[in-house]
Amino acid sequence: MNEAHIASAFDRDLEALQATLMKMGGMVETAILESARSLEDRDIELAEQVRKADKAIDALEEQVNEEAARVIALRAPTAGDLRTVLTVIKISANLERCGDYAKNLAKRTLILAETPDVDGTSASVRRMSREVQLMLNDALDAYIQRDEKLAQQVILRDEDVDQMYTALFRELLTHMMEDPRNITACMHLHFIGKNIERMGDHVTSIAEQVVYLVTGSMPDDTRPKQDRTAYVAEGL
Repeated sequence: MNEAHIASAFDRDLEALQATLMKMGGMVETAILESARSLEDRDIELAEQVRKADKAIDALEEQVNEEAARVIALRAPTAGDLRTVLTVIKISANLERCGDYAKNLAKRTLILAETPDVDGTSASVRRMSREVQLMLNDALDAYIQRDEKLAQQVILRDEDVDQMYTALFRELLTHMMEDPRNITACMHLHFIGKNIERMGDHVTSIAEQVVYLVTGSMPDDTRPKQDRTAYVAEGL
């Protein structure tokens, strides 16, 4: 009876912990989409909202860490249960970094709102952001469902984000060469694109954690990165 009570208490604690994690994930998804929309629409107010909302995301990460530490201390989980708690901690850290990148995008939007639009680039940023948000949504679904196959698909989709980033980089180089007055805006847009590409990497890490949770081992790192901007810059 005592063991059953302990197991029941652990399950309740874990459900609360995972609920906090999913809330955090939803807020990060919103930040990704709204930061890109603020850029495309030149919406300073929305960009400011994204920037301020990052504090709530940071607070949720702290809450996850505190709750996870309490669960480990009080329930002393072992084997698969401990792996679950540690996975939650790692996923929350990746979510927090995605939130930081969305905040950085919003900060640069506040600057870019004062400069002329560089044709087509905002739409490219929006497409990249949308893909990352969809990947994150699927990665979180994979976690809840303990779906290794879905998590593996998310990992493979990071190649698409890398390719979109490389295409954006080429586009920005073209605009800078055609008109030097675009250089300042394009440099900001390049950093935005890089931030989104890094979001994709963190979402991939979340999916890898799901694979680890389900199988007990990390996936083989056989996926080549598709960021070829260094070659583009060298004219290769």
